[in-house]
Amino acid sequence: MPDEVKPNLNEASTQDAQLAAESIASGQEKAPTVDFDADYATAQQFSVSEVDRTGEGGAAAEAATAPKYKTSKSEETKTQTQSTGNPDDYVELAKEVGNTQTEGVTNVSDDLVKQALEKGERKN
Repeated sequence: MPDEVKPNLNEASTQDAQLAAESIASGQEKAPTVDFDADYATAQQFSVSEVDRTGEGGAAAEAATAPKYKTSKSEETKTQTQSTGNPDDYVELAKEVGNTQTEGVTNVSDDLVKQALEKGERKN
């Protein structure tokens, strides 16, 4: 369905646009119409080239995007964690993390672990 273009004299950016808007407003010229559906359908025809519609286009695209260097394939590794539920394991882990040379200096004491456990308990 064609839409009619309605010019606005206040939005004319150039003198030519202002003259065209005035002549349309006065009725000297007919306002242009735009058919968005027809324009969209025409644009769809140009969105894919003739070469891309054949097998040659796919081969050309694959050749153009092929890597220049071979890369190694990654191997999937599986690790399984064993959940013990033993709080002593967490204390040991916290001590290991606290003693790293690259991290800030932290001290994990039994009191700190106890406070963390108390804060983590569900209160009714």
